[in-house]
Amino acid sequence: MFSPTDIGKAFFSSGPRWIDKLFILRNKIVAAFGLKTSENETSRQNQVDNFNCEPGEHLGLFTVFNKTENEVILGANDKHLNFRVSLFLDNTKSGTEQRNLTISTTVEFNNWFGRLYFLPVRTFHRLIVPTILKGIILKLGKGI
Repeated sequence: MFSPTDIGKAFFSSGPRWIDKLFILRNKIVAAFGLKTSENETSRQNQVDNFNCEPGEHLGLFTVFNKTENEVILGANDKHLNFRVSLFLDNTKSGTEQRNLTISTTVEFNNWFGRLYFLPVRTFHRLIVPTILKGIILKLGKGI
C-alpha cells in the first residue's frame, strides 16, 4: 500500500521529459515578469529522493500545504494567481489493496494578469494533468 508521501514523490518524478522542458520554457518567460520560478532543476532526482512531502516543504514551484493519511495538497501563491493540486488516495474496496488516485486542481486569480497568464497555460494543463496521473500510476505499479 502506498502512502501520501509515495504519491507526492511519484508526482514529482513520473512526468515525461516534455513536461520538464515546458517548465523550463515557462520559467524563462515568466522571470521577465517577476513571477516565481523553480530553483535549479539539475539535481531534480536528488531533490525528490530527499523530499518528505511534509507541510511547508518545497520542491520546484510547489509547496506542500497539507498532508493527511489520504491526501497531499501542493501549490503556490504568487502575485498573479494561487493554485493548488490535490493528490487524493481513496480506498475503494474495504480489505483490498485496490485504491483510487484522484488529482484535482484549482486556480484563484489575483488580478487580470493571472487570467491572461492562465489562457495559454490552460491548454497545456489539460494535457499535463492526465499525463502525470498516468505516470504516477505506472511508477507506483513498478513499486516506485
